[in-house]
Amino acid sequence: MNRHLFDIESESIEEKQQQQERYDLMTKTPVRPLVIKMAIPAIISMVITALYNIIDTMYVGRLSTEATAGIGVSFAYMALIQALGFFFGHGSGNFISQCLGAKKHKDAETMAAVGFFSPLILGSIIGMTGLAILPHLSKAIGATPDILKHTNDYLRFILIATPFMMSSLTLNNQLRLQGNAQYAMVGIAIGAIINIIIDPIFIFVFDMGVTGASLATAISQFISWTALLKGTRRKGNVHIRIKNFKPSLHQYQLIFEGGFPSLCRQILASISITLLNHAAAIYAVPGYEASTLAAFAVVTRIMMFIFSIILGIGQGFQPICGFNYGARLYERVRSSYIFTIKVMTVILIIMAVSLSIFAPQIISLFRNEDAELIKIGTYVMLWQCLALPLSGLNTATNMLFQTIRMTFKATLLSICRQGLFFIPTILIAPLFLGLQGVEITQAVADALSFMLTVPFSIWIIKDLKKKEAQNNLSASKA
Repeated sequence: MNRHLFDIESESIEEKQQQQERYDLMTKTPVRPLVIKMAIPAIISMVITALYNIIDTMYVGRLSTEATAGIGVSFAYMALIQALGFFFGHGSGNFISQCLGAKKHKDAETMAAVGFFSPLILGSIIGMTGLAILPHLSKAIGATPDILKHTNDYLRFILIATPFMMSSLTLNNQLRLQGNAQYAMVGIAIGAIINIIIDPIFIFVFDMGVTGASLATAISQFISWTALLKGTRRKGNVHIRIKNFKPSLHQYQLIFEGGFPSLCRQILASISITLLNHAAAIYAVPGYEASTLAAFAVVTRIMMFIFSIILGIGQGFQPICGFNYGARLYERVRSSYIFTIKVMTVILIIMAVSLSIFAPQIISLFRNEDAELIKIGTYVMLWQCLALPLSGLNTATNMLFQTIRMTFKATLLSICRQGLFFIPTILIAPLFLGLQGVEITQAVADALSFMLTVPFSIWIIKDLKKKEAQNNLSASKA
């Protein structure tokens, strides 16, 4: 009995030491190398996830243009699931990060449990409801009659996997915002790599077509969920225990404050994709509706890949921001924010130039047999590349506001790109410009979002400097 107690005490001491080491890493390591160190595993996990989405689309592209369009339309539903997963993940993870910065470990454990079990339950309800109304759901998100079967086939297993997809996103963000980006990366990467391996087997060897792609994705999501859940048991991480699942209005209010900007951003992304699908079908050249929908789906996948790098950098920045804001080390928050903007912008410039030069060749990798798809996809990509370098400022500033729980500002910046500016443009521009109006919508939204973000960025830098000065004044009086 005494030996058992000694083992428990030793384990507790070791865990506290690891938590202190992580605290020291976040609050004392020079900011620039720390951002890079934290960003690399986040970038790898995001890029691998985006890569398997691209490979998935390329495999399906070998089946038909209609199949490519069918899974492209399905992304509107997946964006909704991501919205809820990120809502719980960022909402709980940002609070956990600040609790660890303030050394409030009990509060962190309660939030981790509420943040994990809530999307698991909600995802089960959404998945079962979606299966019951599957054909209506497919039509609602933009499936035309010629691609409806493919959309239904792809969504079926995605709906079954919904609870695991939602709670995987939550676990990934909780681990990452605790500063354990490496294990968050491993959990996501395991599922993505398995998906890449089994995708062609299910699609071609088992001759399951689009259904095979969906089943492969569902299996890989469950494997990621299992790996991430196991990662929470590692020493130094906040453990998830059923006894800590104590949902309350206060807990959900805290999640809301930290996760609402992500919820708005991702839900608007889902709405935007749905509107884009409908507009592309309406203004397409008659007879080429499937090619037009497929072209937009391909460009969306490519841009997701680019933004996976940018979001990975931002995800490396967020735990540094959360820990140091919680510890009142405002100079480190400001320095890491400015450095993050610079890195994002340089990468986006390089990507925009590269994609502009090789646009037709890149599009043809997905469906070389369809000339109309390649032509439309090239135009869409060129327009998006025009404003692509402007997105770094909006992304970094939004992530900063969200992490430090400035909910209104974070929400406003979240909704501007895919909502405040995108939705009016997609509704109005095609009335005057036809299909070209659909093609330019994202570039217009990105440019307007940049203009809105600039004054917010200037304000937060000044505010952090003011807090630094107040800290220095208090320290000098002590």
